[in-house]
Amino acid sequence: MGGKLKEFLSKSKELLNDKQAAELQHKKGKLTASERLNYLLDAGSFVELDAFAELQSKELEARKRARDGVITGYGTINKRSVYVYAQDFSFMGGSMGEMHNKKIASVMELSLKTGCPCIGLLDSGGARIQEGISALDTGGRIFQLNTLMSGVVPQISAILGPCAGIAVYSPALTDFVLMVKKTSYMFITGPDVIKTVTGEAIDFDNLGGARPHNEKSGVAHFIADNEKECLDMIKALLSYLPQNNLENAPYRASDSAARETKKLETIVPEDPKKTYDIKEVIDEIFDKKSFFEVQPNFAANAVIGFARLNGNVVGIVANQPKVLAGCLDINSSDKISRFVRFCDCFNVPLINLVDVTGYLPGTEQEHNGIIRHGAKVLFAYSEATVPKISLVLRKAYGGAYIALVSKDMGFDKVIAWPTAEIAVMGAEQAVSIINRDELGKNPKIKEKIVADYTEKYLNPYVAAKLGKVDMVIEPKNTRIALIRCLEMLLSKREKRPSKKHGNMPL
Repeated sequence: MGGKLKEFLSKSKELLNDKQAAELQHKKGKLTASERLNYLLDAGSFVELDAFAELQSKELEARKRARDGVITGYGTINKRSVYVYAQDFSFMGGSMGEMHNKKIASVMELSLKTGCPCIGLLDSGGARIQEGISALDTGGRIFQLNTLMSGVVPQISAILGPCAGIAVYSPALTDFVLMVKKTSYMFITGPDVIKTVTGEAIDFDNLGGARPHNEKSGVAHFIADNEKECLDMIKALLSYLPQNNLENAPYRASDSAARETKKLETIVPEDPKKTYDIKEVIDEIFDKKSFFEVQPNFAANAVIGFARLNGNVVGIVANQPKVLAGCLDINSSDKISRFVRFCDCFNVPLINLVDVTGYLPGTEQEHNGIIRHGAKVLFAYSEATVPKISLVLRKAYGGAYIALVSKDMGFDKVIAWPTAEIAVMGAEQAVSIINRDELGKNPKIKEKIVADYTEKYLNPYVAAKLGKVDMVIEPKNTRIALIRCLEMLLSKREKRPSKKHGNMPL
């Protein structure tokens, strides 16, 4: 037993020797795979799996090393179990070979079986070329598991270095992607290949850095200044999520249910043409300091994120009047619909704060498929069975009204402020169409007709008379009204027709 034990201790000691990795990573301002896990997980909670796995390729015999470039296992974050894997860039650039991929797939399978979130800390140059099709095939297993896990357990990916080729597809299939400024990169093909094929010269940061993917592509959801901040974001995000689709998000009381929201009367101007910051409204309504915004830098005309309302986690979808007047466009439609579907997967009630004139008009939007992208919002909300509450602050016009408010679309409760305007379109546009002939003869009467139309139709009472609005409330009572509606709806159960799956307009 003494010799076997000695061999085991020797191999275990080798695993702890992180000196080479530390030197390589620290020079780049990055942590090692082990350091990342130690910072992310509760102290002493990590249990490593498949530590002695090695690559099987005979051509790479001389380069064999335990772990094969990825550390996998499980631990806890704030005493809640998670499965994790962390790629080690110091070994063959964190490249994804057969055993490397099998290790990741194994920990994902355990995450699925046990109903625990799965977190990937990625730092990889992509497929290990020397292992050929074996590396590609096992990569396919990871993608299949990402898909099987989708909607069952939360999946989070932190890009903490390069993420190229096949390495980018797994995070793209997960629920949330986090990146770090100056050290994170995601791309299918790198700058050198692009220059060779197209002649375009571009550097790593501008091609696939944290900013382009957070601001332009929408691939990433969060951006951090450094790795520790990124890992802290993961901890914060998990505090709003359930372990799996059979549980509810953690309850945490932190504010008074009876608190009035008097500031809303000064935050939101009564004049529908004046702008304001919807985030101030969110901060006033929901539990103090509980709002955790998702994709803050992408499609800023829509604001999405998690918050707590009297301790219960909710998903917020809100129009941002100070950006494109809060209109829905292609990117904001994608942003909203994906978030709605995530919330529905994991039993998170949805609350809409609506102030929208409609979908953004224009040739570019039409030719790039605003109809198809806008339909995603309709599909996502119609499909969702979680509690859905819509609060109309000011404007709710046309197709955007249907998508974000309509009770016939399946919204459980619709609340409106006295300033709400619910109609097919704004007064000026409506009058220009309805009274075209009359205005052609006498343009001076337009102002009076617009005023009459506004008084007659642009108020919440017309909709309330038809049962399309459940409650008209004072702004100061907004928080109280939302809490009462939410608590009444928490036990909601709703079935859908039996089918394999719907065909969402992707």
